[in-house]
Amino acid sequence: MTNARPEGGPAVVPYADGRLMDVHRPAAGAAGPAPVVLLWHGSGPNERDVLRPLAQAAAGLGLLVLVPDWSAGQPDGGGAELLTSLARARGIAAEHGGDPDRFVLAGWSMGGREAIAVATHPDTPAELRPTAAVGIASPYSTRAVTTGEAPLDHLVQAPSPVPLRLVHGTADDVVAVEHTRQLSAVLTKRMSAVRTVELPTDHAGVVMTVYRPEARRCLPATDPATLAAGRRTAAVLAEAAGLPS
Repeated sequence: MTNARPEGGPAVVPYADGRLMDVHRPAAGAAGPAPVVLLWHGSGPNERDVLRPLAQAAAGLGLLVLVPDWSAGQPDGGGAELLTSLARARGIAAEHGGDPDRFVLAGWSMGGREAIAVATHPDTPAELRPTAAVGIASPYSTRAVTTGEAPLDHLVQAPSPVPLRLVHGTADDVVAVEHTRQLSAVLTKRMSAVRTVELPTDHAGVVMTVYRPEARRCLPATDPATLAAGRRTAAVLAEAAGLPS
């Protein structure tokens, strides 16, 4: 069941226990089912709105983008909510005009670590494994709440089963760009399909936002340089889904 669409915003669907998921549809007139991106926000609770600028930019490139709320404050760190949102997104993609056979799992900050962990872990069920994954400004050497293992730990042992794309801002003072460089080097050594994009922006700017201390939240950016960086991240999502850049 779909809730009323907010004025000028995405449709909203419940996915579990009152949790909500934004549905950003591609522009009207797109031919055939659209590739799907499930986009996980960072560790701040219920921040799907933070990723709306990026999700809208990606939808404008022809993607169906689904962005769920979740909370790292849950007893399990939010792992069950993330996995439930993945199963739900798989189930509803077609009814919203998406192509479940072109399904990208992506995330920002902690959400990116979880996306890479789930996409690449050997125990992920085939029906949940995406066709590609994107990590955005994320740490990869710490334990994922979804798999119980740091992505770097199992990717040192074997190549990634799906193509990966990594995005990071070179001015990131929250999660240093070295985290992405380290994973990229490991993936290259293991001959995984990987592409790394570094952008001249910070942790918030890579998703087209700016951190406002007074709000204690990332809010939509307005300056041209940050918007340009965020649009490049949106293009990486589109490339991961197989759309022309």
